[in-house]
Amino acid sequence: MFSRLLSVTCLLVGYGVCVAAEPVPAPPEPADMETLFNGKDLTGWEGDPRLWSVRDGVIHGETTAEHAANGNTFLIWQKGVTRDFDLRLSFRCNATNNSGIQYRSKHITGDKVPNKWVVRGYQHEIRNELKLPNVSGFIYDEGGSRGRLCLAGEKASWGADLKKQVLETLISESEFEKLFRLDDWNDVVIIARGNRIQHFLNNRLILDFTDNDEKLKLLDGVLALQLHAGKPMWAEFRQIRIKHLPQ
Repeated sequence: MFSRLLSVTCLLVGYGVCVAAEPVPAPPEPADMETLFNGKDLTGWEGDPRLWSVRDGVIHGETTAEHAANGNTFLIWQKGVTRDFDLRLSFRCNATNNSGIQYRSKHITGDKVPNKWVVRGYQHEIRNELKLPNVSGFIYDEGGSRGRLCLAGEKASWGADLKKQVLETLISESEFEKLFRLDDWNDVVIIARGNRIQHFLNNRLILDFTDNDEKLKLLDGVLALQLHAGKPMWAEFRQIRIKHLPQ
């Protein structure tokens, strides 16, 4: 099943938000996952060759003062798109800047973009931080108008009236601090079916989002990894695999 029902204790937090009574684990990994990174080179991916490479069997993205990103830039998977899917991978990064995992997104080209690898759409934020809300796992509308669509720790929906409704709190700040592996590898599971998206971090559900905006919701698009413009940074990714789910 896409998810099991949450057992919740409905405590009044803010405007009647429920607090989850127990953590929800990620579902078992499906059989026959497709491996998207061969551990040797960037076959099947495209990005700025100055910034992306393979080191010690992992994808390594890095900006420096000498090799800066001209705007946010992405390593884009070339062999398919993400519609309904189960995506699993691990990441680590430093804390000088942030990164992200784009899915159901659009590769933007033309004369008005700062580089050849601009992507816009849903982003699973990646940060090496512990204090909510500026942590890994929230959904950011990269290049869009809606900003932070759903924060880590929220079960929420976005309506056509451009308003977000938070229904449950899935994890507290103290629990997140214990869950996240600072300066180390963290495991991500992203599951999307229709207009519902779930993010799991280190085998725990940390975000459950339903996009009810018929004009702005995204149902398919490219998969990509981000290097953020600004301060020099690095981010690494490994064991990237996906299962395309029946729609």
